[in-house]
Amino acid sequence: MSQNRLKLADRVVAGRTSARPGAALKALRMQRGWTLAEVSKRTELPVSTLSKIENDRMSLSYDKLARISAGLGVDISQLFTPQIASVPGTVSGRRSFTPAGQGQEIGTENYGHIYPVADFLNKRFVPVIAELRKRTLNEFGEMIRHSGEEYAYVLEGTVEFHSELYAPLVLRKGDSLYFDSGMGHAYLKGEAGPCRILSICSGPESQLMEAVRREGSAEKPKPGRKRRTKP
Repeated sequence: MSQNRLKLADRVVAGRTSARPGAALKALRMQRGWTLAEVSKRTELPVSTLSKIENDRMSLSYDKLARISAGLGVDISQLFTPQIASVPGTVSGRRSFTPAGQGQEIGTENYGHIYPVADFLNKRFVPVIAELRKRTLNEFGEMIRHSGEEYAYVLEGTVEFHSELYAPLVLRKGDSLYFDSGMGHAYLKGEAGPCRILSICSGPESQLMEAVRREGSAEKPKPGRKRRTKP
């Protein structure tokens, strides 16, 4: 399976919410008065593919999810529900509660993500609980870059934080870090066993996911960094 691919479950697993991007896509398209052809131009996805997604007749890969999110200019959470968000800047008193162990689950080769408060649309910052899966940069591949700033708090295990401008930094449970996320960065497992962080990113969720999509679709690593070939 290619790097940074995800599968959106068709059912609720262990209390985690099930994504219905097809229904959300159709609701957003109808609200804005767009045809499938117009959405196709914005997302660079064929009309036939978009039609299948809207009618739940196609599994949604990470690449397609990121393209739809970026092309429509919406938070990725808005693809999990057709609910319409309130107008930004108004005092709505809205709130969202996520019980322990629940949230929208998105898996990639490098991280297992859980997005809490997935029903809270147009967030000004994006909280993510990430389970780290890789232990070396060779396994990880290209570092991630996205606009804004990021705060990370180690929930469990030992983390090696790598970035393009600083020497590697070891963080343990309870340690935290704040940095410019436009700088190439990668979270790695520092030791065997579970390793989880709470990451809070500024900026629109769609921009974050588009950055990960671009990095994951790179055909070759930079010179001097080789990906490990599976036997």
